Formats: sequence, structure tokens, C-alpha cells
Amino acid sequence: MQYTLKKSLGQHFLKDENMCKKITDVIQLALHENKLHHLLEVGPGAGAITKYLLQIPNINCKVVELDEEKINYLEATYSNIQSKIIHQNFLEMDVPFDEYFMVAGNFPYNISSQILFKVLEWKNAVPVVVGMFQKEVAQRVAAKPNTKSYGILSVLVQAYYNVEYLFDVAPNCFNPPPKVMSGVIQLNIKKEKYLVRSEKDFLILVKTAFNQRRKMLRNAVKNLFDEMILKDEFFNKRAEQLSIEDFAALTFKMK
Repeated sequence: MQYTLKKSLGQHFLKDENMCKKITDVIQLALHENKLHHLLEVGPGAGAITKYLLQIPNINCKVVELDEEKINYLEATYSNIQSKIIHQNFLEMDVPFDEYFMVAGNFPYNISSQILFKVLEWKNAVPVVVGMFQKEVAQRVAAKPNTKSYGILSVLVQAYYNVEYLFDVAPNCFNPPPKVMSGVIQLNIKKEKYLVRSEKDFLILVKTAFNQRRKMLRNAVKNLFDEMILKDEFFNKRAEQLSIEDFAALTFKMK
């Protein structure tokens, strides 16, 4: 049975078996270290990684796939996947397990940031994530303050997860080869949470600050604070100069 690649769904399928095994090894180790028995793979595509994930012992593995053609292909190719497919858009689905679970996959590149925001909604149920992204996106997630890559994604993900950039994946590992390098990262939930006035305030502040990242903080976030507070020298900084602790502390001074 054949399948077609759909650019509209950001599909670049892994074809390098050694890389598939390398990613599977990382996932299996993370499951073991976190004592997890449930795994959700996002965007299994033609099953390059899935076929290995299904072999991990004592793991309840489910896959979420939007493309009906790929579902038909998976069901025809892997006999042990029949009851494990969720035919849905990952961004619209409900939590798939009643217990803690891991999210993993070669994430569709056109929605990879949105996938991370969805994971953040589920953070209390997802202690670990292993995902492949465009290298630029992976670097943004892992970026530190005072760097060009540091932004909304860096702060919001790192507020709740420790991020580890694991390794590069070259374009020739894929069909079709993307025009960019890819990278695999792992997120592990933080034991200690940052103290914020509310998660909603934190989200609004971070997004507002970085939406005009070239401006001084005072001008970028002026609608969120009283004039007296904005006179503080701290607001002479730009968003990329602030640590996650800085953003968290500022939520208590918002209007």
C-alpha cells in the first residue's frame, strides 16, 4: 500500500533506520527513568518510529494522526496498531490517558510551536517530552536570556520544563529532505515551580513583552502596569534580558 506526502501537513518522514532507533532509545530511557507506562506519539506518519515504539515492553502506546490516508497505511502495515490510533487533530484532542504519560514524535513542522503550547496545557499530566523539530525551533525552546533565539517559546516552556538539546538530525535522514537541519530535544518537568500571580498573567506578560522585543520593556508593556511602577530602572531593559524569575516576579506588580 502506498501513501502520498502532504506539504500542507508539514510532512517529512524519517527514513534513516539508525536515527529511528536512536530516537526510540531516548524515548525508552525517558519512559524508564520517569516510571511511565503510557506514551502518546504525535504524527506517526508512515510509522518509522512507531514500529519501534510498539515493541517497547509494558508500554501502553497510542498514536494521534490527522491524515486518514496515513491511518489506512499504518493499519495495513502494522497489525499490532489497530486499536491504538486516535484519528484527530492533536491540537484539538483531550488528554488520552487517566495517568501520567509521555508525549513524543517527529512533530509536524508547521505546527510544532502549537504542539508545545498544547503540551503546556497538559503539563500536570506530562512529565517528559521527546520531540523532533526544525533545528531553529529546537534552539528557540532551549535558548537562554540575552540571545537572539530567546523568546516567548523559551520562557513559557522553560518556566515548567528543563530543556535538553540532544542531537541534530540531517536533512538526508528524511523523505522528502527538508531544507533545514532538525534537532531532537527532551523536556523534563521541573520539580520547583516559579511563583507567579497567575499563569494567565504570566502568559500575557511574556507575550506582550516579546511582541515588541526591540522596544524597552517600559514601552512594550506599558498597558499592563501603573505609571509609578514603570518609572523603575528595571523597565529600561528589553524582554530578552529578563530571566524567567524576572518575568515571574513582575506578575505581582501588574495592574
